[in-house]
Amino acid sequence: MNEIDTQVRESAVRTALAEDCAGDDVTTLWAVPADARAHARILARQDGVVAGLPLLGEVYRQLGHDVEVSVRVKDGERVQAGQSLAELTGPSRAIITGERTALNFLQRMSGIATHAAAFVDAVAGLSVRILDTRKTAPGLRALDKYAVATAGASNHRLDLAAMVLLKENHIAVAGGVGAAVAAIRARNAAGIAVEVEVESVAQAAEALRTGVEWIMLDNLSVEDMRHIVTLRGSDGPRLEASGSITLDTVRAVAETGVDAISVGAITHSAPAFDLTLLLTPTAPAGGGHPARFG
Repeated sequence: MNEIDTQVRESAVRTALAEDCAGDDVTTLWAVPADARAHARILARQDGVVAGLPLLGEVYRQLGHDVEVSVRVKDGERVQAGQSLAELTGPSRAIITGERTALNFLQRMSGIATHAAAFVDAVAGLSVRILDTRKTAPGLRALDKYAVATAGASNHRLDLAAMVLLKENHIAVAGGVGAAVAAIRARNAAGIAVEVEVESVAQAAEALRTGVEWIMLDNLSVEDMRHIVTLRGSDGPRLEASGSITLDTVRAVAETGVDAISVGAITHSAPAFDLTLLLTPTAPAGGGHPARFG
């Protein structure tokens, strides 16, 4: 996912601004003069990877008060603490009303990108892809997955219609790996790719015999994964490792020879990226001391 769909961006920002009652910001409307203007900078307070800058411009576009947004870096760029990410110039009221919504998007998406990049870095030099999962914030999946992709990791299926993924509950109800795959094949006229989740070497051997495109190795030991890679050989389905994989364990998993590693924590447990917005009034009084937000 190399860019954010326009409708997704507009809808996410519209929902966030409505949630915040941005049109009825009583504090700002009552405390800040209508003709006051300001200049603001958004600064990183940690090293990491930036994502979500298109949402920044969209926030102020929808607020409709002629705030000029100048971005200083690009999504996917690695930044350092203290580096300026963007600058805002315009009516003080609009800048202040939109700052929390804008920072919320930037902090979440940059946090995900930074976390994803750490996993990518941990397996550098190995022929393996880091994948995200569907463990995303409800309503923000497209943004979460975009943030993952900006960091150099890859997106797994976007939704339930994107591919067949037979997990443990499907297999249990269907009567086993073979029965589940057979049921899918009987209905899969479109030829959608099929992946099977397995929890043991025996299940993996059964899945290998079905000829599916992908097998997910769920919560298996490094030794078991290495054995399954050997069973697969050079001409079998692609193998995905999954299940509680951390930065401390991901390289050992990658060295087993699997093709991909999916990490739900990239999206569901990424720490928010530390940002601040520094605002300096420029009119009508001019000068002033910077105010901190974030």
